[in-house]
Amino acid sequence: MKRRLALLPLVSALMFGGAAHAHQVWLEQTPKAAHLYFGEFGENLRETSPGLLDKFGKPGATLSSEKGDQALTLSKEANAFALSARAGKNQTITVEEASYPGFEKKTGDTIVRSIWTPAARLVTSDAAQAPKLTLDIVPSGKPGEFKVYYKGQPLPKTKVGIVVQSGWSREATSDDQGAVTFDLPWQGTYVLEVHHTDKTAGERDGRPYDVASFVTTLSLTQAKGIKAVAAAPAATPNK
Repeated sequence: MKRRLALLPLVSALMFGGAAHAHQVWLEQTPKAAHLYFGEFGENLRETSPGLLDKFGKPGATLSSEKGDQALTLSKEANAFALSARAGKNQTITVEEASYPGFEKKTGDTIVRSIWTPAARLVTSDAAQAPKLTLDIVPSGKPGEFKVYYKGQPLPKTKVGIVVQSGWSREATSDDQGAVTFDLPWQGTYVLEVHHTDKTAGERDGRPYDVASFVTTLSLTQAKGIKAVAAAPAATPNK
């Protein structure tokens, strides 16, 4: 499967195999609803049910505002999960799937047990945000600047990609404070993506693992800029 950001690390895709673990989850919303998608935003690929969307159980979702945090419910539809609320002005939604099925890879006599945690954040302003997700990317408060965190700490020297619906994309590496900066020339929705692999062994849902891999996206929409180019025709979902 062609990757929209050829320079992004392919470690997770190569290690885990299959289309699912080369994918991302991301959030989009209309004036009436918010949805969580699974696939490739820049390729206009949205996995469906029946299909790869069914590998998800019930991702945990939270709406955060100045009033605090509110748990949201998700309802599976044909090509997305519909959230029970959308983000208003200066609000954010975070979603993390912490129960995606674990998997094993055998090389010779060695078996590596791995887990994968996809997550997503949607913001409605460039106001500074505190990290909430295990692997998180948040606005810093400066236009075009974002910060990457892992377990609440800045994550330096990490590649971050950004893409719009037409497939236009860029890549940057976070500095020592976990910060990256991008130009945002287009109107419409941007999706940023960051990967991280932690080789510290642990346990999830009572089962041990050797490697934990994370992929997190940040969705934002702006009205200013060059008129957005239309998305490519919808890609065929995987079975």
